[in-house]
Amino acid sequence: MCGVVGIVGKSDVKLQLYDALTMLQHRGQDAAGIMTCVGGRLNQRKGVGLVRDVFHTRHMAELEGNMGIGHVRYPTAGSSGAALAQPFYVNSPYGICMAHNGNLTNTDELMEHLFKSDLRHINTDSDSEALLNVFAHELHLQGKLQPLPADIFEAVRRVHRRCRGAYAVVGMIANYGMVAFRDPLGIRPLVFGQRETAQGMEYIVASESVALDVLGFQLVRDIEPGEALYVDEQGELHLQQCADNPQLMPCIFEHVYFARPDSIIDSISVYKCRLRMGEHLAEKILRQYPEHDIDVVIPVPDTSRVAAQAIAEHLQVKFREGFMKNRYIGRTFIMPGQKERKKSVRQKLNPVRLEFKGKNVLLVDDSIVRGTTSREIIQMAREAGASKVYVASAAPPVRYPNVYGIDMPSARELIAHDRTEQEVATLIGADWLIYQELEDLIASAKEGNSDIVFFDCAVFDGIYVTGDVNQAYLDRLESVRNDKAKSNSKKGKSASSGNGEVIGLHNSEMELR
Repeated sequence: MCGVVGIVGKSDVKLQLYDALTMLQHRGQDAAGIMTCVGGRLNQRKGVGLVRDVFHTRHMAELEGNMGIGHVRYPTAGSSGAALAQPFYVNSPYGICMAHNGNLTNTDELMEHLFKSDLRHINTDSDSEALLNVFAHELHLQGKLQPLPADIFEAVRRVHRRCRGAYAVVGMIANYGMVAFRDPLGIRPLVFGQRETAQGMEYIVASESVALDVLGFQLVRDIEPGEALYVDEQGELHLQQCADNPQLMPCIFEHVYFARPDSIIDSISVYKCRLRMGEHLAEKILRQYPEHDIDVVIPVPDTSRVAAQAIAEHLQVKFREGFMKNRYIGRTFIMPGQKERKKSVRQKLNPVRLEFKGKNVLLVDDSIVRGTTSREIIQMAREAGASKVYVASAAPPVRYPNVYGIDMPSARELIAHDRTEQEVATLIGADWLIYQELEDLIASAKEGNSDIVFFDCAVFDGIYVTGDVNQAYLDRLESVRNDKAKSNSKKGKSASSGNGEVIGLHNSEMELR
């Protein structure tokens, strides 16, 4: 999962890009990058780390320009490092840079065609770089010294025909404008907004609406599946549908975990969706345990808080903050190996003992993936004096890996894979465990936008909406996603300070529990 942003303004945009990336930081903490354009010259800064660590005053001073794009990244296939930080850049045609959120499912095929047929060199194994080169090649085929909006849209149309999977993209063409587009199924989110100034209209594209809020942009709408947006150098907005058969099938896990609760995605309030998730889960608890003895509802920080509040209200049970979070500890799910994750949980969360001692506690989490964190948190609750520890998951059992941009573990590392709910409860040490029903999760999201017919729920039901994911593909994915592969990758990686460089390119680059 990553976050992207692009701005075309009437004045310097670097500080606005920085602020937008901080609002999207929850979507990726591995690396960050910004590229701006001024007078046909592209200026870039990117590196490994959080936004606040990558960009210092001396770097920001060099990122001049009224147009720019930014990216925050987490590794989607276990890979990491400065070379994979985005945006990526190619000098032909025109000078194009691009940032991408999602994951292509036919990367190997694209890499082969780009090398053998398009005669393009790909410097990394990143599907984002492959996507950029496909777009650049198709735009080059238009054969124009100065591309028109129709040429941009035709290139995007050809990208849709060649690329499969999930992609929400923002790019910049030196001297000419900003382009953004979304895959034909709209799996990953992308919105755009505008802001009226004395000099004229300014435009923004971002992964989530919160990036618009902090900068004072008005949310216009989501970019539709298959649709492309282009803002030319005069600041004129162009929009066109570029897919042959677009259909909105957004990833429901955005509402479960990844998106901020104050975001609006595909016209759905993430906050309201999570409230409804809690209400549905409370109703299931009352059906299965009508004589429950729950004394207090405690969320596992932070994403489950909204659902937990709704559960407590519906059950008429006290809601309490029982865990205090150390916000300076990284996300546990990207750490290879169980030992690292276990240690991190203890460092990150500390129980408020008086909220546990002698009580029957219902812990509410957004989801249970590996189960490592859940097991450790339950043990912490018992050590704090809880009489009984019950667990409610606001999401259904996660039984299948994600292939559309979330670095979810291989299937055999998912605790619910090939296990019953009772078996999972026993493994994590809960007195009882209750999961959200998939139909209730879908209803919680669909109530916000009844026009959505189908959600991507592959992690829960194993149905991959692009229709091109088979067992052979999942086996290859597992080989790079399992803990052993990640550990070996980490050992083999050369030491790096993570300090990227500002370079001039003249126009003639879940916490899942």
